[in-house]
Amino acid sequence: MARRSDHSRDEIREMSLQAAEQLIIAQGYKALSARKVASEIGYTVGTLYLVFKNQDEFILHINSRTLDELYQSMQTVIDDHQDAHACVLALCRNYYDFAAANANRWLLIFEHALPEDNGVPDWYQQRIRGGFEMLEKLLQSLVATHKPQQIGTAARVLWGSVHGITMLAITRKLDVVGIESVYELIDSLVENYLAGLTR
Repeated sequence: MARRSDHSRDEIREMSLQAAEQLIIAQGYKALSARKVASEIGYTVGTLYLVFKNQDEFILHINSRTLDELYQSMQTVIDDHQDAHACVLALCRNYYDFAAANANRWLLIFEHALPEDNGVPDWYQQRIRGGFEMLEKLLQSLVATHKPQQIGTAARVLWGSVHGITMLAITRKLDVVGIESVYELIDSLVENYLAGLTR
């Protein structure tokens, strides 16, 4: 067992997050526990909670790393597309692609419920807003006459719909109704929604 002085607080934080991610990838988010992570990095659970206030904060930091990777992939999509309409479609496909490639980590974002009395920290809310701001900017360029509040609502409706399709696909629920192409569903949703939005 490592001594507390063997690593700095920041090093223990990074080691813990990396170990948690590997555990989630290998065994699924339900396998995550402070005991397993502490054992993996050679420290006690008590040391882990000197770095993170509690399990909720620990999980938020794990999820924030997943969100950062998602937004990096979104930014790559935006950089690769000049046309806003095509970019929105590509972003929605990218959301599914990212979730499919990182299913266990992605699911943890939505499966972990924070206690109601804790709320969501500002630093985490900023990450969530960052993704919506990317989409809002694209939608605003397509429908310049819409007010920011309308664009914000539209971005969340579109994301919620794509998220629903993605969740069904990742949890293998689409197979039951005979859907073979997730892209076909996403493309149909986006094309029809944008057509209505820009009409």
